[in-house]
Amino acid sequence: MEIQHDRILLGDCRKLLPQLPHESADLIFADPPYNLQLRQELYRPDSSRVDAVDDSWDRFSSFEEYDGFTREWLSACRPLLKPSGSLWVIGSYHNIHRVGAILQDLGYWILNEIVWIKSNPMPNFRGVRFTNAHETLLWAARERGARSTFHHHAMKSLNGDLQMRSDWVLPVCSGGERLREGGEKVHSTQKPEALLYRVILSSTDPGALVVDPFFGSGTTGAVAKRLGRRWIGIEKDPAYAAAAKRRIDAVPESELRTEYLSTPNPRKRERIPFGRLLEAGLLSAGDTLVFDSRGGEKARVCADGSLSWKGGRGSIHQLARILRGGPCNGWDHWLALDRRTGKRVLIDQLRVELREKEKTA
Repeated sequence: MEIQHDRILLGDCRKLLPQLPHESADLIFADPPYNLQLRQELYRPDSSRVDAVDDSWDRFSSFEEYDGFTREWLSACRPLLKPSGSLWVIGSYHNIHRVGAILQDLGYWILNEIVWIKSNPMPNFRGVRFTNAHETLLWAARERGARSTFHHHAMKSLNGDLQMRSDWVLPVCSGGERLREGGEKVHSTQKPEALLYRVILSSTDPGALVVDPFFGSGTTGAVAKRLGRRWIGIEKDPAYAAAAKRRIDAVPESELRTEYLSTPNPRKRERIPFGRLLEAGLLSAGDTLVFDSRGGEKARVCADGSLSWKGGRGSIHQLARILRGGPCNGWDHWLALDRRTGKRVLIDQLRVELREKEKTA
């Protein structure tokens, strides 16, 4: 069944989610009501009123009512996920622990807890508690053992070639990004696009379907469109839905090719054994390899693709582990003489050349 995407469904997600095809979503991002339980208005030291979250959709009569609501929408989400899909849900200390327990009760498998550290949080004006400077995201697979999509290398590249940690320092939504009408915020809990950028890039491929059951001001749809993903938003409030549609319509359609919207995973490339370099004539039996660029230990290449070193033989990886004194990838340490330039290059450079040559053959 072809699913109609890039649209906003108006209504209660508990009723609309079951109408979508099973196993059609690659990612569900949920920003549900937090049940903040505010009992009084907040004021700054200058007596001005704080524009806090006091919307009717965030009011529940009891924890039991909130838990029942949470169980309903989470139950409706699970059949919608593909086996490789995942669910992200964001919350605060008011609700996220209850959400996490219900996630586990329903059979989801929590993969990570991400802490969004706000670089510009609102102070605690009354001075009776610590400033609430973070929110929590739970990332969960549909079930234990599911191989959810995760683009580790994309996150590493986004983070300056360092493995991304589970603490994300990002500003709250403000300035020109914050939707306003008549000087007032369109939505009281609009999330920053930078937050959704990481979530969507990490957990989906170009063309994937992203579903948001609490669409609000449409941040999920706007970022999905920027990244060449499909999206479906569900929203009860017609005013929110209209504002979200205007916002997303203003985002240009992505015309980028897939190669610019995704990060290659080296682990998914065709495996090329070291011996293939000999078969292709890029190396020959008897050639000398040097371990690391400082001109350390040397080994001779054997016809079967093994290396001869100090009277013994082993693979490029086995000998590299011995010389490094720990686990390592031999492709990243052995250098060979490039006959065309007369310079030593990493054998991985020869492997890249061979892979490109075979790709175009």
